[in-house]
Amino acid sequence: MADFSDILLTVDFDRTLTATDSTIPQKNIEAIEYFMAQGGTFTVNTGRSTNTFKKYLNTLPVNAPLLLMNGSARYQNGRLEKLVPIDLPLWETLETVSNLFPEMNLELQGAQNHYLYKPRQSYIRCYEAIGWDWAEAVPYTDVGPFLKFSLFGKVYENSVGGFFEGPQEEIDRFTQARKTIERMYGDKVDVFFAAPRIIDVHAKGVSKLRAARDLQKELGKSILVCVGDADNDKTMLDGADYAYCPADGVVADQYENVCSCSEGAVADVILNKIPEILKNEP
Repeated sequence: MADFSDILLTVDFDRTLTATDSTIPQKNIEAIEYFMAQGGTFTVNTGRSTNTFKKYLNTLPVNAPLLLMNGSARYQNGRLEKLVPIDLPLWETLETVSNLFPEMNLELQGAQNHYLYKPRQSYIRCYEAIGWDWAEAVPYTDVGPFLKFSLFGKVYENSVGGFFEGPQEEIDRFTQARKTIERMYGDKVDVFFAAPRIIDVHAKGVSKLRAARDLQKELGKSILVCVGDADNDKTMLDGADYAYCPADGVVADQYENVCSCSEGAVADVILNKIPEILKNEP
């Protein structure tokens, strides 16, 4: 019988744990339950907030705190903890970014809610179709700690998956936006692509890797295994003891591949890759 008690497994959510249609393959759920039953420690390490992850907060099988907002916060026992705010003036920063990239959808992801800055009706309809709660960002009102803001592209379909594709001209514009934000605020923030048309911005030094390593140390696990598919997973994948990427991931050419996300990439890691790791560990 397998013994996974030395392992902490943290995995990205969208297009890693989920399929391209945002559902979680049943084989992933079954493999996670098996992994935990054999002593393994599992959690999700995602750029999502409690608001966009609320459907899974109390239903997804995990046995460690959820690592949210690219490592800016943890969720356990019904609340967020270990918050890492951005050291910038909130409203001045949002207004500046909005003026620089007025065609993009700008949102503030807070501890309790998501706040849409100057929201368009198309973006509101997308939020409502997905089922996420939101409020309009009213400058200089109290919205809690400044944890993360994101830029989203034009809405072509009412799903998260719709932001993984788009016209090359728009994708190039997002590359420009990332470089601009890094140039202006790079001493205070880190900037990542969560998808080709989603930019995530959070406090400097915050990362999925740091969150995973801190948790690993607290839990006393000797092996960190990570799975991810996109640019904002790269620090986690680069710094893990063992790293894997779905074959259809954005960064699949840079890491060892498992099957595609829709085929059950996380199950592939648990059932095939981790047994290999344990065979080779001293």
